Amino acid sequence: MAMERTRIAKVEDVTLARRGESAKGTLHLTPHHLIFCNTPPAPEGGQQTTAKAPRSREVWITYPIIAFCTLRPTPAASRVPSSIRLRCRDFTFVCFYFTSESKARDAYDSIRSWSCKVGRIEKLYAFTYQPQGPERDLNSWNIYDARVEYRRMGVGDKAGPAGWRISSINSDYAFSPTYPAILPVPSLISDNTINYAGRYRSRARIPVLTYLHPVNSCSITRCSQPLVGVRQNRSIQDEKLLAAIFSTNRSERPLSTISNGGTMSNEPSDLSTMTNFSQSSGSTSKETPDLQLTDAEALEDSVISDLKEFSYPTDEENNRQVVYGAQQNNLIVDARPTVNAFAMQAVGMGSENMDNYKFATKAYLGIDNIHVMRDSLQKVIDALKESDVTPLPPNREALARSGWLKHITGLLDGAGIIARQVGLQHSHVLIHCSDGWDRTSQLSALSQLCLDPYYRTIDGFIILIEKDWLSFGHMFRHRSGFLGSEKWFQIENERIGGVDTNRGKANASSDGKAMAGAGKAFENALLSAKGFFNRPANASHDSLVDSDGELQNYDSDSPYNGRRGGSGTASPASKLQSPSRSGEKEATKVKETSPVFHQFLDATWQLLNQHPNRFEFNERFLRRLLYHLYSCQYGTFLYDNEKTRRDARAHERTHSVWDYFLSRRKEFTNSEYEATIDDNQRGMERMIFPRTAEIKWWATAFGCSDHEMNGKPVVAKDTNSMHSHDGDHPSNVPVLTGVETADEAIGSGMPPAKSLSGRSAGGLEQAKEGIAALATGLGNLAVSGEKREGELAREQMEVEMQ
Repeated sequence: MAMERTRIAKVEDVTLARRGESAKGTLHLTPHHLIFCNTPPAPEGGQQTTAKAPRSREVWITYPIIAFCTLRPTPAASRVPSSIRLRCRDFTFVCFYFTSESKARDAYDSIRSWSCKVGRIEKLYAFTYQPQGPERDLNSWNIYDARVEYRRMGVGDKAGPAGWRISSINSDYAFSPTYPAILPVPSLISDNTINYAGRYRSRARIPVLTYLHPVNSCSITRCSQPLVGVRQNRSIQDEKLLAAIFSTNRSERPLSTISNGGTMSNEPSDLSTMTNFSQSSGSTSKETPDLQLTDAEALEDSVISDLKEFSYPTDEENNRQVVYGAQQNNLIVDARPTVNAFAMQAVGMGSENMDNYKFATKAYLGIDNIHVMRDSLQKVIDALKESDVTPLPPNREALARSGWLKHITGLLDGAGIIARQVGLQHSHVLIHCSDGWDRTSQLSALSQLCLDPYYRTIDGFIILIEKDWLSFGHMFRHRSGFLGSEKWFQIENERIGGVDTNRGKANASSDGKAMAGAGKAFENALLSAKGFFNRPANASHDSLVDSDGELQNYDSDSPYNGRRGGSGTASPASKLQSPSRSGEKEATKVKETSPVFHQFLDATWQLLNQHPNRFEFNERFLRRLLYHLYSCQYGTFLYDNEKTRRDARAHERTHSVWDYFLSRRKEFTNSEYEATIDDNQRGMERMIFPRTAEIKWWATAFGCSDHEMNGKPVVAKDTNSMHSHDGDHPSNVPVLTGVETADEAIGSGMPPAKSLSGRSAGGLEQAKEGIAALATGLGNLAVSGEKREGELAREQMEVEMQ
């Protein structure tokens, strides 16, 4: 098999070029790596010296890390050597020059075979890798114990909060195959209620606890989108579950204060005198610069608070004290743009109907989906792609047009909203997007980084990734494209001549332009609806229809498959997730790849860069983690969730990536780290918050210097934040695109039935003014005129449904 894939195993006299420098050596093509060896020439003159012989230098490139490969064959008469250009996912860009076209073609065919024809995850390097040195003595597969981590938060501890318990309903993964086995839920909610609530959430990913604040016992919970549909379906069990979550830190029974109409009763509470942060933030910011809010952040908090106030007015006529629950701005965060969320109703999904969740406020964030993020990264690569053959810096204008920093800013802004709601407003927050494993994981993990100093240690950050990414599930295999794709390989002159039309499709930006238009959007919407109505009830997917307009095989993790009736039969989705068990070959779906985890690491670096003494790990830790996401050297990131990881026995057959980091702890420790936590001392507070005006390019991750990507930094006159001198920094635009309660809705794309006709004129005017100021932050969802409204809605629907 190895010989079939290797057209040539060793090529002499190959020249490697990168950043305008070159070196001649030998290229080796092994089953898992291509290795370039360069031995510097011996000292001239042939004189014997006592000096050691020059040491060979090697460049190792693992096949799964190759993002794009181009062969440029040239005839011998042209005097231009044939070449292979590689763009890697760790932003290594290299070019190999060969002495003959035949050698170049053989090397290209070998690289393509080892990258695209592996067929199974189990054939990757992780299953043959044998660590050396101190790493060999470690086994970090059991570093995360969910019960231990939740006990640290107080869940399951007799001395801790009494509002939560550990449910075993998913112990065999039959309830929700993509969820962890251990699910923390409110104590007063039975497993029977949870069982019915699961039928209302995509893939049965119900609201469950991921973080409990140690001081105010407020929670961050996460889930997937509800199956609302065009008929506005509802679930009493889901409503009870969410009401109980939002009341877990109350001393009385949580549901006793929820009337039949879903509103809070006006019972007294010892915590009702807590000061609203929107009124007291000024005094806080004077003491702690980290808590100082920008105008946009203060505006976001104000809009949420003001709308909450006139949706739940105080009972001033009866002089009754407002309860603590009513003062809380308990929040449902839908990470999707407003139009996208409502468009999903056409295929049986959507967002919560707030008429049934009157005890909460819902905020929409304008965070785009995986397809937009993939396109954005492709534009960054296009700005960097010539760095293999030229020492010139990247195209700064092209970098600015990529929108990458805008997306990173939106993630951090959204995480800041969640962290402020929990840590400062003493409120509960529920986060979801579509299936609850992309944008949800990003926002959940980043907000916890802001709230809890434990997660800013090396061990804590590892636990955070294990919990919110590996345990709660993220489609690492799909998003990272470990098994390669033929679309990522092209032969240049064949592409130009039109012989091979498939190999030039890797440029996502050109793909998107070719398919734009209202007609295509409408066609995709119909295909999506057709796919939905021909599938089990509560399945969902980020990619309903691929960008070519063809229906994909729809993976359904519906609890109706096998769970209904108690048969325990595995669902079709569970079989599709592990095709290697039935001998089928796996393949990368290019349109399901996206740099979701990369964005999380980039946003983490932004926090590290802004708060350099608050993190135990350094920048190199994040860079190496990004590398090993794609290296496939370890089994940690090869599977999408707990179930598939256990079914594949990854802990027995591969090594954990944390062995690599923990055996080299000194290399990844931040020398500036200050472990002391003191909320009374400036710069040592428990919480940190992102400063979105200071977002910049993570230059070293992209293989560039800070000056090449960020330019000469200057201090703005009106703030202490740093801005790029040529204006490629995104404007400080709020990520909040809409706010909704049972009675009111403000923002772009909100349902027209809910108008701003509230009870409090003063609160209404404040909310109107706030949302008017936020209008500039609506991004692509903001409608500048009637002429564009329908067109934008169709485009947003198409993008969300791809």
